[in-house]
Amino acid sequence: QVQLVESGGGLVQPGESLILSCVASGNIFSINAMGWYRQAPGKERELVALIRRDGNSNYADSVKGRFTISRDNAKNMVYLQMNSLKVEDTAVYYCNLRQGIFSYWGQGTQVAVSS
Repeated sequence: QVQLVESGGGLVQPGESLILSCVASGNIFSINAMGWYRQAPGKERELVALIRRDGNSNYADSVKGRFTISRDNAKNMVYLQMNSLKVEDTAVYYCNLRQGIFSYWGQGTQVAVSS
């Protein structure tokens, strides 16, 4: 129905930056929201950033001031600009799309922040 593919993850040192990208394809007719979630080893999956249809965004307290979510509606893409990365940001990051009553997930991309 809807497929999501993330890219841009990798290994970086503390203080550096990464940009994650997610492209959606398939039966897309009305997106309610797109966002990024992450899951670190031994922890539950948590919301990182969300952008709604009206353009309003929400961020986890732990990333406010460092991460920025944006979208390109014409390309069905969403991005996550991650600055001043910390070791605590290490996780698998998942793209999410909400449409109608359904929620779709990408396969995840690994972000590792380490010295």
